Amino acid sequence: MSSIAETASATGGATATRIERVLCPVDFSEVSGKADRYAQSIACHYGAKLILQHVLELWQHPEGYFAAKPEYFDEFRAALISNAKAQLQELADVSDAVQPECVVEEGTAADTILCLARTRAASLIVMGAHGRRGFDHLMLGSVTERVLRHAPCPVLAIPSKRPGENDKSAESDYIWRILCCVDFSEHSRRALDHAVSVASAYGADLTVLHVLADISEWADVGKETNTCLGKLQKLVPSSALDPARVHLEVRLGKPYRKILDLAPKTQSDLIVTGVRGRNSLDLAVFGSTTYRVIQLHPGPVLAVSI
Repeated sequence: MSSIAETASATGGATATRIERVLCPVDFSEVSGKADRYAQSIACHYGAKLILQHVLELWQHPEGYFAAKPEYFDEFRAALISNAKAQLQELADVSDAVQPECVVEEGTAADTILCLARTRAASLIVMGAHGRRGFDHLMLGSVTERVLRHAPCPVLAIPSKRPGENDKSAESDYIWRILCCVDFSEHSRRALDHAVSVASAYGADLTVLHVLADISEWADVGKETNTCLGKLQKLVPSSALDPARVHLEVRLGKPYRKILDLAPKTQSDLIVTGVRGRNSLDLAVFGSTTYRVIQLHPGPVLAVSI
């Protein structure tokens, strides 16, 4: 069963994508709290069900294995589960518009998240993007990377707070402007479907970008640019969004660099990018554009795979 509800557009362009179930894994870190705020906002705008999940990894608590008696370990484990449930419920109780379901499970974080996403047919996973190490703003966390590679649905990666970022920008979860990069392939068309959907739900402006990455030095850049602009115009039907809110851009260069260059210029609150099918998600493909954008962009990135 598909986890995403889609209705084909009559114009043959982007489709209307509906988010029905949002899964937000939290580890009670600052960035997972930020992810929770985005998950609540999205669930509210779509009228979707929100599931908050905490995965208890017992290997992170080695002191429990030194218990003198087996029953002491059982008590220690039960206390960890009880505390996690209480913390998760506290997080749920501060939700204003959406009352989430709370799920606490034992296991390996990435695999447990992926399993719940599949069994609950999640439409979207919202989670923190970066690791907890001292240079976490330069790398993805291993859990996030595995979920991004194998998720059965799109993943919204939320960055941790960067040095110099003020509290107001860190707490904002509203989406006013969206940047979506397309290369006219099937996976980028599906990314555009989601970008159009979010833009419609939030009343946001949408910038659609195509990057001429492998153009020949003898090519007529002006002609290629005009051809691509024509293709972009056909991708976003006027019935889906107000044409005044849609902006088309064609740039020349490396895709991830042009995405990162354009995002601050358009003041984008969200970047949407497509990822090739799971059978092709090796490091060479995944790392080339999507990984670098998530790795380097200071704002949320929605990665959509097919």
